[in-house]
Amino acid sequence: MKDNKKILVAMSGGVDSSVAAYLLKRAGYEVGGATIRTWASGNCAEKNTKTCCGVIGVEDSRRVAWKLEIPHHVFNFEDVFKTHVVDYFSKEYLKGRTPNPCIACNQHVKFTHFLKRARALGYDAIATGHYGRLEFDEHSGRYFVSEGKDPGKDQSYVLFPLAQELLARLALPVGDYTKAEIRAIARELDLPVAEKPDSQEICFIPSNEYGAFLERELELPDMPGRVVDRFGRVLGTHHGYYHFTVGQRKGLNIPYRHALYVMQVIPSRNLVVVGSKEEVKNRVCRVNSINWFLLPERNAPLRVQAKVRSRHPKAPALLEWISEDEVKVTFDEPQEAIAPGQACVFYAGPRVLGGGWIASVEMAERAKEPESLEVGS
Repeated sequence: MKDNKKILVAMSGGVDSSVAAYLLKRAGYEVGGATIRTWASGNCAEKNTKTCCGVIGVEDSRRVAWKLEIPHHVFNFEDVFKTHVVDYFSKEYLKGRTPNPCIACNQHVKFTHFLKRARALGYDAIATGHYGRLEFDEHSGRYFVSEGKDPGKDQSYVLFPLAQELLARLALPVGDYTKAEIRAIARELDLPVAEKPDSQEICFIPSNEYGAFLERELELPDMPGRVVDRFGRVLGTHHGYYHFTVGQRKGLNIPYRHALYVMQVIPSRNLVVVGSKEEVKNRVCRVNSINWFLLPERNAPLRVQAKVRSRHPKAPALLEWISEDEVKVTFDEPQEAIAPGQACVFYAGPRVLGGGWIASVEMAERAKEPESLEVGS
């Protein structure tokens, strides 16, 4: 960052990015702020006032910029957001996969597209309020991301797709602080967002009703289908497989002797396969489209710690090379709800080695796709 004197901060209107702008200004950088408009159609524009796509987010960022005495810009990224995030999200769900729109947004919108716009305005680099640390490995000459100081807020998992060229022009100022420390700084500065709550939902689906969003966005018809166990026995019905994803419990509404979880979604048959909490666990998956921060040796299997969801604890695993762009990941212990479409990120201690997208899951014997779906129907 020593040559990046002029930095544009992606300000969402939240406390983290607001304090990030302050920390950089305090460190002597020439700082500006910019808020991106990402999704201004449908219910989000009407109801969502807390996230980056809402009008309140823009206004809160502008108020903070005024308080910090820095310039503020508003970028309209609706088109690129629609293409790389909303359309991607919809297509993945229709394939029965579990997308991660926040990672897609980071990769294509909040970092890559944002940096292009920042450079066009004369800024050297960009910054965000993500809880992660950016480091440089002198031996390899490569940048990498490490976990942030606050284990409860660490966001290193969602940063794995970032390219080296982008990392060279990126700052992550809040990674060396806990959330409590960031809020304390905001209170000390009397920032208007000091007590603003964190956003927990996907910004363009504030209701968290993914199925309803897809029905509205894609104009899907009602698609009644069956909910079956691993033997093909019908346990209930549903109104469309796209309402469900691996590991989900909510919305099944099936009385049973134990809690039921989604094991598999089979779009071609409009089927939702369910089982017990143990049956939703697996050990093996294939991961492709891998982005490596730190390039490993490929002449032998690699021991790592891996995460299959942002809030999933790191777990010991073995990577075996399938090709230049694909690995087989075998966890030491079964992991809950490994879902195709989600990211699998590889760690060595706090360091992110790299990560990719889960292409397929090797189902445990008890959780294989039912061979006959007529049993019990």
